Amino acid sequence: MFSKILIANRGEIAVRIIKTCRRLGIATVVVYSEADADSMAVEMADESVFIGGAPAAESYLVADKIVAACRETGAEAVHPGFGFLSENAGFAKRLAAEGIVFIGPNPGAIEAMGDKIESKKFAARAGVSTVPGHVGEIDDTAHALKIAGEIGYPVMIKASAGGGGKGIRVAWKPQDVEEGFPAVRAEAKASFGDDRIFIEKFIESPRHIEIQVLGDKHGAVVHLFERECSIQRRNQKVIEEAPSPLLDEATRAAMGAQAVALAKAVNYDSAGTVEFVAGQDKSFFFLEMNTRLQVEHPVTELITGVDLVEQMIRSAAGEPLAFGQQDLAINGWAIESRIYAEDPYRGFLPSIGRLVRYLPPEEGNSGAAKVRNDAGVREGDEISMFYDPMISKLSTWGPDRLLAIDAMGRALEDFHIEGPGHNIPFLAAVMDQERFRSGALSTNYIKEEFPDGFAGTEPTAFQADLLAATACAMHRRLTARSAPQLVRDEWVVIAGHDRCKVRLSNGGDAFHVAFEDGRTLSLTEIDWRPGQPLFRAVLDAQPFTALVKPAAEGFIVRHRACTRHVLVLTPRSAELHGKLPPKKAADTSKMILSPMPGLVVSMDVTPGQSVQAGQAVAVVEAMKMQNIIRAEREGVVKTVGPKAGDSVAADEVLVEFA
Repeated sequence: MFSKILIANRGEIAVRIIKTCRRLGIATVVVYSEADADSMAVEMADESVFIGGAPAAESYLVADKIVAACRETGAEAVHPGFGFLSENAGFAKRLAAEGIVFIGPNPGAIEAMGDKIESKKFAARAGVSTVPGHVGEIDDTAHALKIAGEIGYPVMIKASAGGGGKGIRVAWKPQDVEEGFPAVRAEAKASFGDDRIFIEKFIESPRHIEIQVLGDKHGAVVHLFERECSIQRRNQKVIEEAPSPLLDEATRAAMGAQAVALAKAVNYDSAGTVEFVAGQDKSFFFLEMNTRLQVEHPVTELITGVDLVEQMIRSAAGEPLAFGQQDLAINGWAIESRIYAEDPYRGFLPSIGRLVRYLPPEEGNSGAAKVRNDAGVREGDEISMFYDPMISKLSTWGPDRLLAIDAMGRALEDFHIEGPGHNIPFLAAVMDQERFRSGALSTNYIKEEFPDGFAGTEPTAFQADLLAATACAMHRRLTARSAPQLVRDEWVVIAGHDRCKVRLSNGGDAFHVAFEDGRTLSLTEIDWRPGQPLFRAVLDAQPFTALVKPAAEGFIVRHRACTRHVLVLTPRSAELHGKLPPKKAADTSKMILSPMPGLVVSMDVTPGQSVQAGQAVAVVEAMKMQNIIRAEREGVVKTVGPKAGDSVAADEVLVEFA
């Protein structure tokens, strides 16, 4: 076994690897860039080595710097995590030449399956059913247009060395190829140092199901069942689960056998994932193989009890697998939600900034369920524009699928973040949807369920009661503290368009809210004091956590995906409030605003130019993704704000029309 391992990565996966190494008694070294100097991984590791500037091309992608760090610290092996150099066969060969062990598959397996183009050629030769497409390299946009026309729209334009949802576009028509091909090539070059692209048929309403495989250096390979990753946004996985609600035992066995056979054919000797696109009829086609640890590996660990990072280390050290296929079984169900720094209310655009507050749910057993949170950040850390916007991975386990989903919903309630925008309300909305709970998934799920974008959800009957009771309890406590002479029992609660008269009272250990229709709510076990962002209580025997903050009048209360401004007023104040004119929003109809903070790659219009609706006016890069900004209406450009190379803030004016 190794005595010291260098982790050639950052963020939550670096922290995840450190935790396993600590349990195994292995010393750790992390490398870090300028942006990560004060990171949690640097704090936790036994040693750390600075390797360059914030852009990955100056630090995490530079093999020479990784090797030098190994030499400096005496690390015997390198764990690459995922992304960066994790699927780079040249890097694995370089380490071998330097006498350093690569904790991952052998270079031959990476070359055979890690390259998306080569893997499809290999799979075709091996008789594996694959998605129709062009498996050769593509020269330029004209060549891409010709290939797309031959395959038939829609097609997927994909980086050969891609991963993590980057370097992917779906093209529904030739214009999409003209715009998407150069964008994908640029993203591929920036993220992976490899701008080769391939194109394949895009299968509509598919499901994304993958098989986790694990091999050793003695020829043994097993699979650890499947993960369903169909809930995706911009080809980036958002919610994963294990096992899949689609598969029956026969299909599971067939997919597992095919994945193992493919892994054995390339002498696979580490953790890897064979990805399939599946139809609703349980048909499946080989998509690609990720020759590394997957982001979503926690759900597999939760249902099998196998530490995949540990097994990768043991395999790299030459140890044989300590178990066979017959020793593995599925226990319960696990769900993973990726907590991203992005604003779901603004089309899921990336968000950056400091984590002013970061309060994750408590990990461990929670009734019959379990909660796990994989993170590489702490309160006060900054979410940088240079890397993936994931903040953490929240996972829950339950004896069955619905219990795992319910546990996730409660854990999301208890997760509080302030600073950058985040997708927790959106994730909570999905957990509450009947379609998701029924298991009727597809990779089009988000487009189909949120066709007009995400704007939160309307309150259910329970949430309407929760909003009113929470606001009344806070109002009562604040009034009793600051102006006890104003405490009274009769109030009017206004939440959005809803208004009702209530009578408040305390009885025993409960706080009661009586409505004019005769219903009475009881809040018990209230855990809140002024200044706290989370209000915890039990409403009529149902525990809940709400996010609360004071507003100019009343309170902003959010429960899961439902947010309301709630007022608690005297009857006279409520009467006067109803006569106030509504505020008018500022007129921005003649402006094109940057929807996110980022770097301007190009400004594609000039003053005096006529612009049509839908025309591209600028490209803004954020979180390594290039975002094409389009005009929402036709007009003549009056002024252009920033130029290529400038940094812009969210809502900064890019273009103003005459």
